[in-house]
Amino acid sequence: MRHRHPIPPEEVEVTAIRAQGAGGQNVNKVSSAVHLRFDIRASSLPEPVKGRLLRLGDHRISKDGVIVIKAQEHRSLEKNRMEALVRLQDLVDAAATVPKRRRPTKPTSASIARRLDAKSRRASVKAGRRMAGL
Repeated sequence: MRHRHPIPPEEVEVTAIRAQGAGGQNVNKVSSAVHLRFDIRASSLPEPVKGRLLRLGDHRISKDGVIVIKAQEHRSLEKNRMEALVRLQDLVDAAATVPKRRRPTKPTSASIARRLDAKSRRASVKAGRRMAGL
């Protein structure tokens, strides 16, 4: 798949760390999980994409504009590295699409009439419940 804004590898910092959770005899010796860091502000992405990324309410984006992704799904370091890069690219691709502008609409005259009719019907039902003379 071709991406609109491919991320240059030199802008991504990948660190190998030990994976969490249960493992075999290998778990304490091998660093197979990956910590990926990507600084949005220092990147070569276009300004509108940077702005949309920074405005995303994603928990992986820190207050100082750094995306932190942890991948530890696979046993292989290389697979985890690829998984983290794919997740980062998906996040950038999501921010690259320009959201459609919302056009405010007015309710149709028929829907207004239906609403007012329902209100008056409900009012007459409630008026019928009132005790006479009070």
